[in-house]
Amino acid sequence: MRTAWIAGALALAGAGAAIGAGTAVVAEQPLPALDKLRITPGYLETAQLPDSLIFIPPPPTEGSPSLARDHEASQRGLALRGTARWDLATTDADLFTPKDTDALSCAAGFAIGPDTAPAINRVLRRATMDFAMSTGAVKKKHQRARPFMENGQPTCTPAHESFLRKDGSYPSGHSAVGYGWSLVLAELLPDRVAQVIARGRAFGDSRRVCNVHWQSDIEEGRIAASAAFARLQSVPAFQEDLKAARAEIAAGNLPAPKRDCAKEAEALAMQ
Repeated sequence: MRTAWIAGALALAGAGAAIGAGTAVVAEQPLPALDKLRITPGYLETAQLPDSLIFIPPPPTEGSPSLARDHEASQRGLALRGTARWDLATTDADLFTPKDTDALSCAAGFAIGPDTAPAINRVLRRATMDFAMSTGAVKKKHQRARPFMENGQPTCTPAHESFLRKDGSYPSGHSAVGYGWSLVLAELLPDRVAQVIARGRAFGDSRRVCNVHWQSDIEEGRIAASAAFARLQSVPAFQEDLKAARAEIAAGNLPAPKRDCAKEAEALAMQ
């Protein structure tokens, strides 16, 4: 049995979750959208995760230009409430469910999921925990307040707010997961590197639109994911799963995305 504090990517940090192969997440106060989630253990043991306290600086300080930039970006995000970009951000908030990896389907050019691309979905789902936990040490140390806690404005996932209040905002676990996924797909799909990296960035930026993360949270989440991804390169199980994913791509039987990719592109164009 492996115990982990799941960074904001789960909206459960501060609630505690017992993680093991095929075990369900058990939170102190289960949410309807989260209480039946099943978590796939990652490739890395906790001791193998890069020490994010070494390479991620403290969050912006009061009165700094960096904090002013965070607030300006937050205001731009609030202006998108009720738009197609807000709707996409709400969808991007969905993690650790069978449809979560579908978020990058349009960027990849095929439907990603347990039924449509099982080998690719497997490597993404298993690496999810590694990317999510890559932000944990810094979150715990700084316990930064989230935007909605300061501005009093709605989030796109109100049911998660009680948990998010207990979980540090900096860095963003969702951003780490989305960007980490894009790094894995970039390795598998060299001809679509630009598309998948752009979508991985946008997945994290959805947290700004959702009013649950600051810009700097999101940016440092990408750094944490990059470090975790580099560490994964030396893990034999990860390499074996990448090999299986490459074989699945080479077979050429992957179906087209089920998502409305034109609508997604229009939403992503909103800043």
